[in-house]
Order: sequence, then structure tokens, then C-alpha cells
Amino acid sequence: MLLSLPQAREFPVIETPRLRLRHHRLEDFPACRTMWADPAVTQFVGGRPLTEEEAWVKFLRNAGHWPLLGFGFWILEEKSTAAFAGEIGLAYFHRELSPPVENLREAGWILAPAMHGKGYATEAVAAVLAWGDARFSDPRTMCLIHPDNAASIRVAQKCGFRESQRATYHGEPTIVFERNSTLL
Repeated sequence: MLLSLPQAREFPVIETPRLRLRHHRLEDFPACRTMWADPAVTQFVGGRPLTEEEAWVKFLRNAGHWPLLGFGFWILEEKSTAAFAGEIGLAYFHRELSPPVENLREAGWILAPAMHGKGYATEAVAAVLAWGDARFSDPRTMCLIHPDNAASIRVAQKCGFRESQRATYHGEPTIVFERNSTLL
């Protein structure tokens, strides 16, 4: 059951000092497709590059949260160049984890390879979490990260996530991190 959904079905733009987070547009798909086809991007997210069809389904899923739930994923772009930087947001993915985990709001982020190592993930995740903290009554958010993804683990920790358990997702190990904004 989904609880504590925001009242408005808005498509906000979030700006940070270096980034703009905005809604998906059809013309974003080629950049998303390229990102999801890159082995460096997918090594910890599914373990293999996505086909065009799989990338399209993911693109629609990420954009489709907004009209149904009033929150979702944004396209992340670099403000200085307007270059595509990735996708980031909050979602209910109804993941089938073993052992099971309560279906909490989930934060997720994925950056194009050219944007790695610039601190963009931490900047964007912090902005998304601040947006969510202002809108949801449930202060908890989770994220799933492959145990070998040291960069994403650092981002999660910098943004207030703490490991809550180890699990398996689609036969692969994952760490479930949880953040409680009332404890920050």
C-alpha cells in the first residue's frame, strides 16, 4: 500500500549550483539509451548493458511515476552546458528482495560516464531528498546499492543513508540503505 503521497501532481524543476533536474522529454531518450548501453554504467545495475527496448521501458517507468504518484525521476542536466548528466529521483519500484523489505520510497541515481567523478550525484541526491523531505510525512527513504559500488555507497552515506540490511535482488547481492530525515 502506498502511504503519504504528496497532494499535488506537479513536475517541479530543481536547480542546484551546477545542475538542473527537470521532467523527461522524448528527445532525452537517445542520451538515456546511450547511458544505459554503457557497461561502465550498468556494471552494478543489472550487470549488463540494456537493449534499446529495455532502455525504453526504463525511460517510460522513470517518467511515468509523476502522473500517477506525484513524484518520480528527473532528467539531470549540467547547467553550464545543458548536457545530459543522468537520471535521478524517488520511486516505488515494488522490488522483490530476499529477505523482503518494506516498500519504502526509494531514491535512485544513475549518471552518464562523462559526468562521473564531479560530485554531481551527491549534489543531486541531496537536492532530491530535500524536496522529498518537504513533501512526505514518512521520513524514511531507502536505496539499494551493489556491495562493490563504492562510489554510490559514498554518495548514500554523505546524504544520510545508513546500511540497514544485506539482501538479494535478481540473484545478486545488494545492500539496503535507509535514511530517516528526523534523525539527521
